[in-house]
Amino acid sequence: MDKTNGKNELPSLLLADDDETLCSVLARALEKRGFRVTVAHDYPSALALAAGDPPEFAVVDLKLAGSSGLCLIRKLMELDAHTRVVVLTGYGSIATAVEAVKLGARYYLTKPADADDVVAALHHESGTSSAPICEKPLSVNRLEWEHINRVLAGNNGNISATARVLGMHRRTLQRKLSKHPVRE
Repeated sequence: MDKTNGKNELPSLLLADDDETLCSVLARALEKRGFRVTVAHDYPSALALAAGDPPEFAVVDLKLAGSSGLCLIRKLMELDAHTRVVVLTGYGSIATAVEAVKLGARYYLTKPADADDVVAALHHESGTSSAPICEKPLSVNRLEWEHINRVLAGNNGNISATARVLGMHRRTLQRKLSKHPVRE
């Protein structure tokens, strides 16, 4: 996994997120922590960068123009199965976390997260039995969000098919998906 050659001795990291301000700040912070960072703000750009030079590390947002971050994880794993991928998203759900890990992501973080959280997640080796267990059950709104995302994942991101399965109008589903998940 060590791609060292002259000026590129630092480990390569692909940062794929549509939030340009976040990318700018996070890229600088990750560079200070010893990474050679390349940034993409959409799926096609991220895929092109990765295909040209598969990164050792990747931080991927779920919502990318052109396709989902889950599709990008799959492609990154096809290019190099040793790439350490962390999902960093403002749209976290159990369904997408499970899918991301199944596809090869090492860790799943919800925004806001700082550079130290990201670096720790990139180097995270395995699960821990000391992870905190929430004593409070999920709210009805959060359960709805989780259910919608689970059904959406089961329909490969197809909004029309998901709306049919859920028995709701397509526009209603799109409106619910455009909102941030309920924070617990």
